[in-house]
Amino acid sequence: MGRGGGLRQLRSGLFLLGWALVIWVSQLPAEPSKPAPAKPKPIPAQDELDDYELQRLLIDTIDQVQRNYVREVPRRKLVQAAIKGILSELDPYSTYIPPDEMERFRDALEAEFGGIGIQISYEGGRLKVLSPMVGTPAYRAGLMAGDTILEIDGKSTSEMTLDEAVRRVKGKPGTQVKLTVVHPGSSQKQEIAITREIIHIDTVLGDRRKPDDQWDFMLDAEKKIGYIRVTAFSRETAAELRRALQSLKDQNMRGLILDLRFNPGGLLNSAVEVCNLFISSGRIVSTAGRNSPERVWEAENKDAFEGFPMAILVNRFSASASEIVAACLQDHKRAVIVGERTWGKGSVQNVIPLEEHASGGTSVADGELVSRSALKLTVAGYRRPSGKNIDRPPGATENEEWGVKPDPGFEVKLSDEDLALLVADRRQRDIVAPKPVAAPDANADPPPASGDPGSSTSEAAPGASDNKPPAFVDRQLQRAIEYLTAELARSN
Repeated sequence: MGRGGGLRQLRSGLFLLGWALVIWVSQLPAEPSKPAPAKPKPIPAQDELDDYELQRLLIDTIDQVQRNYVREVPRRKLVQAAIKGILSELDPYSTYIPPDEMERFRDALEAEFGGIGIQISYEGGRLKVLSPMVGTPAYRAGLMAGDTILEIDGKSTSEMTLDEAVRRVKGKPGTQVKLTVVHPGSSQKQEIAITREIIHIDTVLGDRRKPDDQWDFMLDAEKKIGYIRVTAFSRETAAELRRALQSLKDQNMRGLILDLRFNPGGLLNSAVEVCNLFISSGRIVSTAGRNSPERVWEAENKDAFEGFPMAILVNRFSASASEIVAACLQDHKRAVIVGERTWGKGSVQNVIPLEEHASGGTSVADGELVSRSALKLTVAGYRRPSGKNIDRPPGATENEEWGVKPDPGFEVKLSDEDLALLVADRRQRDIVAPKPVAAPDANADPPPASGDPGSSTSEAAPGASDNKPPAFVDRQLQRAIEYLTAELARSN
């Protein structure tokens, strides 16, 4: 028999066997009748699961992924991803702060850290000093804007990331860091040993620096118009602002511009303290949430700085605490708002410590309680003294009530290009300019070009001013000056 015939017979046999099985099964004696089984209980809907079942669902999912997923994934990474997934269902301001971001978060909150007091950045593949901070160890050691940092504690910076460079420069107060630097206009390497200190980040700035590098808060000495820029609301902001206001008062200030542009906010209590500097009575702000009763802050300050006109500068990047201040002073007719509509963040976040452990001891009693991570959770919304809303809900239109709008006749919008120029102009004013040095080395790299973050007017080459672009005109600031000038003329 051929191979094909054998296959045909095999198929026929399998076919007949199949039918035999079907027939045989169908001829089996019938089983005795049984009572109908009880209907299974319906599976509860997801919303009907109790808390324990829902938590078990999450834990079982993490366990299954960790044990059976094709690649190994650390449990912490899975848990952190689950936390972020939960928070993604909330508003954009509720976030999880993992352990590797906690130090940076604390530094931003406290506006201080252990370090030497420099701002650094990579430019053209080289680690550069943008500016030393006045009064810090770096400032006293002679570091200057435009310095190139070649090594940190003997390690080349050519292969470092910016984050690594920052971590190596920062450290415990009292410890030393050695920097190998080259000053602008020189090819000579210089090793500088600097002892770290607690560095306080100023949040209250002026318009320009004095010859001693301190801020000059008097914008127009003839008209007696002051200018103060608040970049954030930290624990020390109100105290810094009070000192600046007192210095202006001692110079017989008659009008004030408070610049809150690009201010992302900060601490609610700090914003309340700042408002309390400018009004002596009345409501500042109120908050209320789903699980927290309404809370109201009232001004109580007999020594408030009053009796002079004010203009507050805001833009679309002014948010949160800066909106509290702008809204409060606008509602109390204490200041006019100049610029453009603010961001619209009218919510309050609590920072909830997670993974707490004792620092400096084996138990909580032995040392300070420190959190390894944290949850920043929106717990309430706030309203301005008039009761109007500030928070911008998702999908809100321009016609709805949110944010802080400029007073009628004081809206001055800037294009994206103008905003970039404004940021560059302000950054240039923040830089502590290098003091004049000896004649430049013929073999040295040329000094930074005009307009570069590391440059200053004292380093410009002869004749460079002939080709300078026209100076940036801050139209929002000009409008505020016009208003104050008119108010002062009216009072005269």
